Amino acid sequence: QVQLVESGGGLVQHGNSLRLSCAASGRTFSMYAMGWFRQAPGKEREFLAAISWSGDNTYYADSVKGRFTISRDNAKNTVYLQMNSLKPEDTAVYYCAVPRFFRATRVYEYDTWGQGTQVTVSS
Repeated sequence: QVQLVESGGGLVQHGNSLRLSCAASGRTFSMYAMGWFRQAPGKEREFLAAISWSGDNTYYADSVKGRFTISRDNAKNTVYLQMNSLKPEDTAVYYCAVPRFFRATRVYEYDTWGQGTQVTVSS
């Protein structure tokens, strides 16, 4: 089973960028599609982006399309989320996860989750 560890979160000013990483254990990482979610205080966990096992296909929520980019390096067992033009409303805990299928967007369609990394955007 894949285990996931997110990193790269922190405090950033409005308009700046941040890149999150999700390191996966296990030799079968390259077989899995991957996704990113976030959860702000008092809100439901929100789908952000997904990437196919090969990295050739990506899929984004409308709320982050054009600002966030998902990518992966299978040689490093790592998936990334590049976040640009950050806004205070992007403040949340960010999670990576393994979906049951590539275009999954619901929480229950994901089987394995990391512990999350906090991103705080100051105004």
